[in-house]
This record gives sequence, structure tokens and C-alpha cells, in this order.
Amino acid sequence: MQLYDRTLGDWLEYWATETPDHDYIVYSDRNLHFTWSAFNTRVDNMAKGLLAIGVIKGSHVGIWAQNVPDWLTFLYACAKIGAVAVTVNTSYKSHELAFVLENSDMHTLCITDGVSGNDYVETINTLIPELKTTQRGKLQSLRFPELKNLIYIGQEKHRGMYNTAEILLLGANKTEDELIEIKQSLHCHDVINMQYTSGTTGFPKGVMLSHHNITNNGFLTGEHMKFTQADKLCICVPLFHCFGVVLATMNCLTHGSTQVMIEKFDPLITLASIHKERCTALYGVPTMFIAELNHPMFDLFDMSSLRTGIMAGALCPIELMRQVNEKMHMSITSVYGLTETSPGMTQTRVDDSFEVRCTTVGSTYEFTEVAVIDPVTGENCPVGVQGEMCCRGYNVMKGYYKNPEATSQVIDKNGFLHSGDLGVQDADGNYRITGRIKDMIIRGGENISPHEIEEFLYHMPGVKDAQVVAIASPRYGEDVGVFIIPHEAAEITTEDVRDFCKDKIARYKIPRYIFFVNEYPLTGSGKIQKFKLREMALEICKQQDIEII
Repeated sequence: MQLYDRTLGDWLEYWATETPDHDYIVYSDRNLHFTWSAFNTRVDNMAKGLLAIGVIKGSHVGIWAQNVPDWLTFLYACAKIGAVAVTVNTSYKSHELAFVLENSDMHTLCITDGVSGNDYVETINTLIPELKTTQRGKLQSLRFPELKNLIYIGQEKHRGMYNTAEILLLGANKTEDELIEIKQSLHCHDVINMQYTSGTTGFPKGVMLSHHNITNNGFLTGEHMKFTQADKLCICVPLFHCFGVVLATMNCLTHGSTQVMIEKFDPLITLASIHKERCTALYGVPTMFIAELNHPMFDLFDMSSLRTGIMAGALCPIELMRQVNEKMHMSITSVYGLTETSPGMTQTRVDDSFEVRCTTVGSTYEFTEVAVIDPVTGENCPVGVQGEMCCRGYNVMKGYYKNPEATSQVIDKNGFLHSGDLGVQDADGNYRITGRIKDMIIRGGENISPHEIEEFLYHMPGVKDAQVVAIASPRYGEDVGVFIIPHEAAEITTEDVRDFCKDKIARYKIPRYIFFVNEYPLTGSGKIQKFKLREMALEICKQQDIEII
């Protein structure tokens, strides 16, 4: 086993030469197939089209879309010209999108129509009113001065935006010379992907990841599941997450495997795609596997082609793992890590025992050093003793974009990245995650920063203070709860809070459990005791017969 010094473009061109007629991307629900060769040609035209509209090496290009067919085209096109693909969460609303546009110095943004209840075109026109009176490619935004282009991913035409067909046409009419010259200047350690994560603290930060980071993490992930060119991976997790773009896409890229894509998770389309394409692997968070297993048509589909996959993003119940093993024929693995580690630092292996795969997050990735460090003394903890999960190696991010202070807070002087998670190593070298130092909420695989929501709610009229905590949830692992102290004489209801959040922050961040109090439990030094707020939440729900789902 080894680490490779190839760029994304190098890998794509390798398979386009080695297996040109082998399927790389399949959308079974619309009978759409891209071979490695055909996809590589499309990517080259898209890359030249981006060059034609002023995207250069180092430009930041946002992709705000579900798993549409050209999502990956834009990713690889950016990679071939050294532009940085900025993945944008599909659930983001105007408040969050504006933050990313500004913070990332985004040059070009690629969008679709949006998702249910979230019209991307309308959001963009509201944030950038100049678009409606601007020729495409001539944008001068007062609020976002770095933003020069909008690209609509599709055939429709929108004022001030290019569409996909126009970019491809521009590229097809451009010579290869400039593209070849740029490709020769690229290096595997160049930053190629930026993902916004709530990270270990505070507001979302742009995690800078290189070709070397993500391709090698994807390669090793696949090795742990014994992937080959013969494998077909059904991908129903979103590409804007490391789970989708690294553990899935980079795995297939480095093994020459086929990606069977689901544009938006739907249990029926997922089951039908596995059945029709004879998929050998499947990824998902626990709620996805539950939806598939409990679908009334589950028994109509043949799952016998499946052999492995990944269940991650939240705690994986043992009974669910057993059902996936028995009914879907999968030796399921789990990956532990975070965006800042590209993301995997430990993983169970496909041939680990069922107990190991159910009760641990596996052993260390090759070429990676994982240490359990005492958060007080900074010393390494012995086997069986709890400490902070830390990691150093090829997979550690290049840093947070424009934020060296935050970077230095999580990467210590010895090069170890501190996760904020508590864990313990057993005698066999496997790890268990036991808790968190940080206040991060992980809801169905989405990282949510309590501080971000608190800061947002401070702007709501009548709110004096807001404290956000994790509420244990049978469905999502954790969900969002908030304790609000209103200003005197202010009359605020739970619906008022939800209405204030609606269409401004992503739906998954909107507090499900809202409590109004006059004061918070404090320590002797005056610090808020959030663990007591969590206990209070459970007690209030019990007293008021509020169901926790």
C-alpha cells in the first residue's frame, strides 16, 4: 500500500486511458451513463469554458447543488485548471450563503434551481440585485466584490448567468494549449477543495484540502473495503460533504470503480438503483438505512449483489447494523474523522468481526498517526484511558482559509490536529468515541455549531440571551434545543422563534426544542452549565409530555 502524488486530473486521465469504455458515472433512474473517456472529454471542455470566463488557477468556484450529473464535472474541471472547488451545503439559506460568498472570496458560483422550500435563483437575485441588470460575466456586486460569474447548472437561461451548455460550448471552441500549460503547473499538494464546516468551534470555516489529502484518503478508504474496478458504489449521500466527495467519489476515482448516483436521497430510487445496476456497495447515515429497510417495497428488490459499504455520520445502532448485515448482505464499515482530516482517521475493515464493526470506529488509517492525548497534561494516554482524539499525517488539512489563528488552535506545535472528541484505544488497536470536549451538535451527520445559532438568535427582537444545546434524539442521534431568556415584557412564542429562523438558516439548524427561562444554571465562576441545560430539557419534555423524536 502506498500514497500517490497524483492530482484529480491525473487520476481521471489515467482511467480514461486504461479503461476508456468502462462506466464511471451512472444515473440509473434516467438511464444516463458516462464512461471514463466520455466524462474526461466533458471535463476538459468545462475546464476550458471556465478559463474562457476568467476562472484561473487559485480562483474559488462554488458548487451549490444536489448530486446532479454535472456536479462532478465542475469539480474535476476546477481541479484540471487549479481552481478551488468550494462545496456549498444544499440546505443553506440566504444568511449562510452570504457568509460563504464573502468569506471564501468566491469568484464564480454554480447553482441549480434549488431544493424543496429553497429557491436558489430567487436567493441569488435577492442577495445580488445587480444580476438582473448585468450582462453575464460583467457582474460588479457591491456586497460581494470578488464574485464575477454565476453559472446555472442546466439548460435554462437566467438574466446575468451563463448556463452549462454555454460554458461547454465556449470550452469546445477553445484550443488545448492553455489547458495543457496549466495542467503542467499543478502540484498534488495544491489546495483543490474547500469545505465549510462548523469545525471544532464557532462559525463555519473554510477547510482547505489538497489533491494529496483527498485522493489518498479516498484510496485508503476503498482499500479497507477491498475495492476494485469491478465495484459499483451507490452514492445517495450528498457530494458537498466529505462523506460524498471523498469517501465515495475519491474512492471510486482511485480504484476505477463505478459511481451509481442518486441526485437526492430517496429510499425507493436507491433500492431500485442497487437492484438494476447490481451495486456492490452502499453508503449512508443510519436514518438512510432505516428508511431503506423499512420501505414497504424493500422485499421486491434484490440486494444480493451488495457486499460492503459505510455507515457513518452518527452513532450506528447495533440492531441496525445487524439488519443491514442480514437483509442487505453487507459487511458494513464505519469511518471516524472530520472534515479537517480529509476526513478519515480511523476505519473498521470489511473483514473485521461483527462486534468490532458494531462497537468501535476501527483502527488507524495507514500513513496516519492517531494519538489519544490527555487534554489537561498534553501527554499521550495509555490503552484504555480516555483522552482527546488527535491525528497527524498526510490527511491533515492545509488550514482554515484566511484564519491562521483558528488553524493554530486546532493544529498543535507537533502537527497533531485536535478533534475535540473524546475517545479510548483498546488493546487490539481499535478506537471507541466516548464523548466530546466541544459543544458541537451532530444531527444526522450534519455538524452544527451552537455558537453560530446563538449569535443568529441574538438578532431576534425580544431575545435577551440564547443558549443552544444538543438533545439526544432516537432518529438523528442529536437534535437542536435552545433555552431563551426574553427581555422583560417581551412576549415570544416557540412559533415566533421558528418563523424568525425560517428561510434565513438551514432547516436542520432550526431548534426543534425551544424553552423559555428566566436564568441559566451557573458555575461558581459564573459560567453557564450546558450539561444541566441538557438535563433540564429532558425533564421539561417529560413533564410537558413532549415527544423526543
